[in-house]
Amino acid sequence: MSIVRQSRSYLMIGGLQWALDWAVMVALSHAGLPVRQANVIGRICGALCGFWMNGRFTFACEDTTVGRIQLQRFLVMWIATTVVSTWAIGHIDDYLGLKWAWLAKPLVEIALGVIGFVISRHWVYKR
Repeated sequence: MSIVRQSRSYLMIGGLQWALDWAVMVALSHAGLPVRQANVIGRICGALCGFWMNGRFTFACEDTTVGRIQLQRFLVMWIATTVVSTWAIGHIDDYLGLKWAWLAKPLVEIALGVIGFVISRHWVYKR
C-alpha cells in the first residue's frame, strides 16, 4: 500500500477526528470544565471514530486487521499521546490562558498526529 495514499487518508480521517476533538474540548472548557479534563474527553471522542476508520480505510491491506490486539496497541499509543497532549495543553492554559490553549491545540495535535501515523502504520494495525 502506497504511503502517499495512506498519508492522504490519514489526513482526511485525522481532520475529522481533530475537528470533533477540538470542538468537544472547546465546548466543554467554555462551559466551565477544566481544560485538562475537556481535552481528555475531546480526545476520547476523536479516538472512537479514528481507530475504526483508519483500520478499515487508511491502513487496510493483507497484513493488517482491526481486532482486539490492534485495539490494545491503539490504546497504548492513545494513552501516551493523550498524556503528552493534556500536559502540553494544560501548561499552555496555566501560563498563557484558555484562549491560547484553544489556539495551540491544533499545533500540538499535528505533531502528535505525525508520530501516530508512523506508529499506526508500522505497529498498531499489523497482524
